[in-house]
Amino acid sequence: MSRIGKLPISIPEGVSITVQDDNTVVVKGPLGELSQKVALGIEMTTENGRFILKRMKDDKKDRSEHGLYRSLVNNMVIGVSKGYEIKQELVGVGYKATTKGQLLELSLGFSHPIYLELPPEVKIEALTERRSNPIITLKSIDKQLIGQVAAKIRSFRPPEPYKGKGVKFVGEVIRRKAGKAAAAK
Repeated sequence: MSRIGKLPISIPEGVSITVQDDNTVVVKGPLGELSQKVALGIEMTTENGRFILKRMKDDKKDRSEHGLYRSLVNNMVIGVSKGYEIKQELVGVGYKATTKGQLLELSLGFSHPIYLELPPEVKIEALTERRSNPIITLKSIDKQLIGQVAAKIRSFRPPEPYKGKGVKFVGEVIRRKAGKAAAAK
């Protein structure tokens, strides 16, 4: 039995989970609605305020999908009830971030600014205070989408190991390398 797949998903107050005929799970909550198509080998039931996923067969494909779909449905439940938030920090002299609606403009030391159009499901906020690094805050109910957007922003200038400059997650520790050692005579 899958260790993750066998765990029941507790349904918080204000969240409803429905399973449609084509094995699509729809999760509705106070923050929004998400849906996910589930493989046909997974059986889903609701008992005593808990959502349970069971696999019908014990072949390799169904075993691998059991834990996957349980995690996806659990992420949807957390997303529509609490939401997800990712904070990124721009470390570097002259690095800036500004937002205009769903358009993010980044100045990351290149000769040109970088513009990124964000999907409507992701809310963005850029905060710049004096004498501190600019911070970008992403908020969404979809964990996969917010992670993909954060990875795209980070890919423009990943943190480098010598000075630590680049786009990093708040609280992330960058492994630093020593620079060139002075030549001994």
